[in-house]
Amino acid sequence: MTLAALPKLEEYGVPMVVETSSAASITKRGNPWIFRISPPSEMEALGLEQYVDKLGVKRVDFLAVNTDWGRGAISAFGDMLQKKGAAVGAKEFMDQSATDMNAQLTKIKATGGDTLFLTTAVEQITLVMKQAQEQRLGRKIVTTGGSSSPTQLIKQAGAAAEGSYHIVFFMPWFPEAMPDGKLAKAFVDEWAKRGHPFEGLTEGFRGHDGIATIAEAIKVAGKDEAAAIRDALWKVSLMGVNGPIKFEKDGPAGKESGQSKPSIFVVQIRDGKVALPDFLAKK
Repeated sequence: MTLAALPKLEEYGVPMVVETSSAASITKRGNPWIFRISPPSEMEALGLEQYVDKLGVKRVDFLAVNTDWGRGAISAFGDMLQKKGAAVGAKEFMDQSATDMNAQLTKIKATGGDTLFLTTAVEQITLVMKQAQEQRLGRKIVTTGGSSSPTQLIKQAGAAAEGSYHIVFFMPWFPEAMPDGKLAKAFVDEWAKRGHPFEGLTEGFRGHDGIATIAEAIKVAGKDEAAAIRDALWKVSLMGVNGPIKFEKDGPAGKESGQSKPSIFVVQIRDGKVALPDFLAKK
């Protein structure tokens, strides 16, 4: 939906802060009205690169939703992992509405890989994990995109989610480990106070940071005019729940979009709880 809106935003001169979408082309096409605080897949892959050796990824397979997001994730993570010396096996796709992924998992099982990278929404992740358990897939599973909602997976997938790793952009289980622990804790507390489900926090923070960014831009601009807000977004520098928000130019010269560099984290489902990954946990 973000990509579809880009031409109209430019046509009518409306600035937009993108707080979820990860397709690289959002900031590469050349639209000076676009400012993104969520990481594109390439940035997410670079954030995971430091952990690849500790994860023990030697031969990797991919299963992703058949969208710009899913295809972009396979490309970005595949390139990064190959540079790290991992062999890339199967690259399988699924429709957003699919509920039976057994055919794809059968092909993946036949490759003899050790790790499956999975890119889709939490509802489909749940189904894949259950079906992978039924097939006795027997590999590490790493979800990408930050939308896996590990707490929800524990409730819905149960033992099928045990041992899985998840890239996230907010760790509400460990707010003190965030760049601004005080802000993160305050957000978690206020979320609970308002009666929202805990599992929504890994997505809910995006709206907070997006609105905070817009509010700061209006404050810097001194008025609520579109062109003034767009210009002010280049001057924004604030701390969000995810971490520092500040835009750098991305895209063709003269028509650059703004891209912030968000913080990226990895958590693991271990013993039925969300934990720091085993390779980072204190002994």
